[in-house]
Amino acid sequence: MPTVRDIRAKAGEEPITMLTAYDAPTAALVDQAGVDIILVGDSLGNTSLGYDTTLPVTVDDMVRHTSAVARTTEDALVVADMPFLSIGVDESESVENAGRMLKEADAHAVKLECGPHTVELTEKLVQLGIPVMAHLGLTPQHVNQYGGYPRQGTDREAAERILDLAEAHADAGAFSLVLEHVPSNLAKEVTEALDIPTIGIGAGPDCDGQVLVVDDAVGLSEWSPSFAKQFGNVREEMESAIDDYVTAVESGEFPAEEHSYEEHDLDELY
Repeated sequence: MPTVRDIRAKAGEEPITMLTAYDAPTAALVDQAGVDIILVGDSLGNTSLGYDTTLPVTVDDMVRHTSAVARTTEDALVVADMPFLSIGVDESESVENAGRMLKEADAHAVKLECGPHTVELTEKLVQLGIPVMAHLGLTPQHVNQYGGYPRQGTDREAAERILDLAEAHADAGAFSLVLEHVPSNLAKEVTEALDIPTIGIGAGPDCDGQVLVVDDAVGLSEWSPSFAKQFGNVREEMESAIDDYVTAVESGEFPAEEHSYEEHDLDELY
């Protein structure tokens, strides 16, 4: 199993693979494929819980789903997302919430959607033994502030702000940095400036690694962002299988004789 030190050492050396997972069966498949990091993202609000955004996801939700993932993961590093308002309001509560991911859910690290307010918190968490993956660029928990999910860092001032924050979080002890939905040339510049690995999503090919939402990667989502690629069509397979099940039950084809068991000692019961 890679440690956060192993992941950090991959910067500039070999590509890092990361996928999300929100339940035990999916985590087992992702782990079996040899992915370096499994992220239990607060994107489970969209993918698994039926919400329109990640904002309603709670700390208890993250503990429950991270626990399920950790129980079946043998080789990958498990990182738990910190949901909206679980950090950054009060330091002691932030530390307690992040600590629960390691103490109760068996995560190896936490991911923070970052800003100026998370630099000191990152340093504090690392000092306490809670490894931190930082996240800059598009941070979905700011959806109401953005008015959607626009690309970030598209002008010089915004790009410089992202670079400055990236360096600040690296200096504070973060072991890696997710860059989401930023121009590829900005991601390249950030990657070259840091001694910790960058993991891109919609950030071009020059990051040290890549991450996707697993539902997008396998083709389960109804809609995927333009920067995602579907490497399968699980949704179509599920639709076909479910349709076939309904047809088989309605026609009497299922269950067939091989799906049933008859106990002869009960012949005289009625």
